[in-house]
Amino acid sequence: MSRLEPLSLDAIPELQDLGIFYEQVFGFVPNGARIMAYRPEIVLGYIHLRRAVMDPAHGTVPAELKSLIGYVASKTTGCRYCQAHTIYSANESDAAAARVRAVWDYPHSDLFTQAERAALDFAVSVSSVPNGVTDKQFAELRAHWDDGQIVEILAVVSLYGFLNRWNDSLATRLEDPSREVAERLIGPSGWEVGKHV
Repeated sequence: MSRLEPLSLDAIPELQDLGIFYEQVFGFVPNGARIMAYRPEIVLGYIHLRRAVMDPAHGTVPAELKSLIGYVASKTTGCRYCQAHTIYSANESDAAAARVRAVWDYPHSDLFTQAERAALDFAVSVSSVPNGVTDKQFAELRAHWDDGQIVEILAVVSLYGFLNRWNDSLATRLEDPSREVAERLIGPSGWEVGKHV
């Protein structure tokens, strides 16, 4: 159960368009954003950052890969809520279920390119505490991605770093659509909802 109750956005004038945005992106308003709504400027700032980081119109790293980067970052950090949301997003972006199921075998799986492996390795290292990024790993990343794309990849991990701490600290209740997709796609490999009920 969420440690703070998610708010209805209907009663907050400056957030009237937020529900429309989320309905278009996810099909529902995430409870994490509904909790941010206690301070509308925080949720509005978050939405602006999320659009800049995740909207395909603002970069060249594929949306599916961004979702998988967010997933491995969230799994490394341990946030089950964000793991479910990133898998839901990957599923919505038409990621092949086989790639989603094989994401933790990315170092060896033929389903991932060398460029994707470098990005996913980087995401795991960035999400580790302490940060595990090495010069050698950064050089490998740079062999496949330009500087702008590296900024995009790091921005995805950083965005989810905020969300991981937000939702895990609040035990944010996971919405049914994300839970159902996560149970189907990553449940067989051990994912469960945990405290996000």
